[in-house]
Amino acid sequence: MPDTEESPPPIQPSRAARRPRMLRQRREERYQAAERQRRQQRLTRIGLAAAALLLAVGLGYLVLTTAQRNQVPEGTREFAMAAGHAAETVAYDPTPPVGGEHDPTPQTCGFYSVPVRNENAVHSLEHGAVWITYRPDLPPDQIDRLRALARSEGKVLVSPYDDLPSPVVASSWGRQLQLDSAGDARLGQFVQRFRGAAPEPNALCAGVGTPE
Repeated sequence: MPDTEESPPPIQPSRAARRPRMLRQRREERYQAAERQRRQQRLTRIGLAAAALLLAVGLGYLVLTTAQRNQVPEGTREFAMAAGHAAETVAYDPTPPVGGEHDPTPQTCGFYSVPVRNENAVHSLEHGAVWITYRPDLPPDQIDRLRALARSEGKVLVSPYDDLPSPVVASSWGRQLQLDSAGDARLGQFVQRFRGAAPEPNALCAGVGTPE
């Protein structure tokens, strides 16, 4: 058989020959690492900017809603009222009443489709309730709005009232707002602003009556 010659081993380049390639590789690695760091820094800056924007929007919304909550609705009248218990019927001015002497037992807050006694309702006002009265001939859809409001908000008393000066009247201790409709945005504003603004804001709005 003929002899076969083995191929000589490949010649490895010298360290000096490999050095430029190694340097290029190291430069590329450093460049890629720097690029990753720059991208991470950009993402961090974007994240911080987005968080700052969200915080600013949240703070702005909080300031706006707080200002709206603390704003007295246009048309609100204020009265100086004295408190005290009375066993007999009380002649109130204005009507519906916004304070004064009252029955020793408050009216339980909630929605009523029949009138409630002034004297019990005034005691509820003293405990921080908002009493919303409406004309008996108010359209059913508006009555439904008032019913929903009484069921969704604490310390809100709703009942019909004869001879109202306007279709809907919102009263709290010493304050009153006359409205043409239950859909007026000032009604909710009045509730938020004046609920609890009373001589005994932490007392329960519970006593006589069973809300519907």
